[in-house]
Amino acid sequence: MRSPYTYTILRYRHDSVAGELVNVGVLLHEPASGFLDLRIRHSSGRLRKLYTDLDHAALRSSLQSVERGVKELAKTQVKDLFGKEENAGGFASKVFRESDGCLVWSDLGSGTTENPDLTLDRLFYRFVAKHDEITASHRDDQAVWRPVREKLVMRNLANRLQPKVIVSTLDRVEFEHSWKNGAWHCYQALSFDLASSEGIRDKARKWAGQMVSLSDAPEQFRPYFFVGKPSDESLKADYSAALKILERSPCSPEVYEESQIEDFVDRIEDAMHAHDASSH
Repeated sequence: MRSPYTYTILRYRHDSVAGELVNVGVLLHEPASGFLDLRIRHSSGRLRKLYTDLDHAALRSSLQSVERGVKELAKTQVKDLFGKEENAGGFASKVFRESDGCLVWSDLGSGTTENPDLTLDRLFYRFVAKHDEITASHRDDQAVWRPVREKLVMRNLANRLQPKVIVSTLDRVEFEHSWKNGAWHCYQALSFDLASSEGIRDKARKWAGQMVSLSDAPEQFRPYFFVGKPSDESLKADYSAALKILERSPCSPEVYEESQIEDFVDRIEDAMHAHDASSH
């Protein structure tokens, strides 16, 4: 059953006179289950590119203070407030009241959810992490897929793939490369060659969340992810976590890394040839 929730976006204000705001976190409250939680960025991300005089230590301290405040509120006060007409904005104002400081809360947003924790992940990706990817990705999804396409072209198979939108009662998701053999085989390249650990994990959570949303799709389909690893070796653990998030998501996706490209392309070719043989 879907339950209503409210959320507010935490924003960084570098200059109170200029008024420019950059999203740095999301607070979500879902009263039915007593859910209250915050996702915040844990790195400066694109802020350091926007503001050369950014005080990284001060911003990090402010964000950590907000994070502690929400956790404390969730543990000690929130149970007494769930019976009242409370929303994410009300809880946000209890964490800190806006003044001339560097952090401000947005207007209230709302929706319905079956899984507030997953919804919070998706909101954080939509409003915060996605914008970091745009500026910080060393390789995009198309760059990761390019060597796969080159091998498929050599085997005269590339033109058999097409975009496909899978529709469920909750969502619709487009896979860039698909073909049908009874069920749809849907391939999606994902670049995890990003600049931050939160960007890597949030991108994996986003696609895992979409698999949850598609779990009741009437059309039969099988998802396959071909993933590119980060060039920064310090993000290796986050990349490994991202792979596990994808592998354990609904719809039984198969996950292939770049080092497995020959196996991946062979799998596509074998399936297509088997289909062709059975059709004659």
